[in-house]
Amino acid sequence: MSSRSEKIRAFNKNRLPSIVNLKYSAMLENAFRFYRGTCHLFYERISALKSMPKSPTGWISGDLHLENFGSYKGNNKLVYFDLNDFDEAVKAPVLWEVVRLVTSIFIAFQTLEIDGEQAMNMAALFLKSYGTTLIGGKAMDLDPRTAKGITGDFLKRAEKSSPVELLQKRTLKKGRKLLLDTTDERHFKLKKELRSELIGFMEEWLSQNNDSPYNYRVKDVVYRLAGTGSLGQKRYLFLLRSTQKKDHYLLLDMKQAYSSSLIPFLDIPQPKWPNEAERIVTVQKRMQHVSASLLSTAKFKREDYVIQELQPVKDTLKFKLIREEYRKLYQVIDDMAMLTASSQLRSSGMDGSATKDELKVFASGTNWQQQILDIATEQAALVCADFGAFQQDHRNGAYQPVHKNKAREELAMR
Repeated sequence: MSSRSEKIRAFNKNRLPSIVNLKYSAMLENAFRFYRGTCHLFYERISALKSMPKSPTGWISGDLHLENFGSYKGNNKLVYFDLNDFDEAVKAPVLWEVVRLVTSIFIAFQTLEIDGEQAMNMAALFLKSYGTTLIGGKAMDLDPRTAKGITGDFLKRAEKSSPVELLQKRTLKKGRKLLLDTTDERHFKLKKELRSELIGFMEEWLSQNNDSPYNYRVKDVVYRLAGTGSLGQKRYLFLLRSTQKKDHYLLLDMKQAYSSSLIPFLDIPQPKWPNEAERIVTVQKRMQHVSASLLSTAKFKREDYVIQELQPVKDTLKFKLIREEYRKLYQVIDDMAMLTASSQLRSSGMDGSATKDELKVFASGTNWQQQILDIATEQAALVCADFGAFQQDHRNGAYQPVHKNKAREELAMR
């Protein structure tokens, strides 16, 4: 077994074993999926690089790549396009976020068989737009009124998405009852005792938490399978029904919070958070223009969770569908760069992070963009080599395969 596989197994040892093995199977899909599932390996290398240019300390989402941008409904009921994953969020050098994203461009474009020169052009564009936004010193946002090109079209479609459509995809009727559909490959049935405990917990949370939706009761709950890097964490989907509006339902996602995988590689002091869920939610609220709907925290069986509404509009751009359309790719990458810089400007000056003026001075420098391009090119090649070693180790039996049906059975028995 390679040393990388040993580190992957060690990192995932505290997760649900059957779901972790599904994660390993998902990581076999391609190098980009592998990259999404091994954030810890990437930052281990980055933290040791002497060639990494110096940059101010700021708030970063920690796992920024092309598929961690997407649309979502804010707590003001409007739709936005922004960064949307903050599980790894920490205070760190701002270029750590940037090099993670630029490396993802090289890996994703190679996976999609997009010309290497085009990938380099897009990476250079990202860095230029990111720097320009920092120098401007003003955080910007994207909604259906302000977004252009494919991002604008994407948001306009998302704005028209219906909660009813989401319910139809996620639920089924049993007699007169509406329940979550456990034949859906993303939904796993839970052991009766755990299901009952979760329902009781959520009923109490709804009645006592100021961030909770009012006048709703819990009708059902399942284990929810989603993402790549977070596979193996405990994650539940709740179906809620209004007690005042007929046939009005909500879906709530409740995801276990772990410590950021970047912490072992940072010597920058972090705030003393009450718990990891508070870290995630607090940084998300700082970095996003508008917070996601019903974003909150909870504690279940002495474990911390992040709660937010599961929405029909939360989605990521499908790069496979636009890989042949250069102008559309150009606009999307430009938008992502602007949003990355805006998230850092928006959260600047908080808990010891760099001020807007410090970010502006840094971005005005001339050497860091080429250095990041060189490092990201090298890191992409190393990730692909790691992916090859992972594939070989998997073939040699280092990772025990588990079929989804087997994982369902294990969860139902827990």
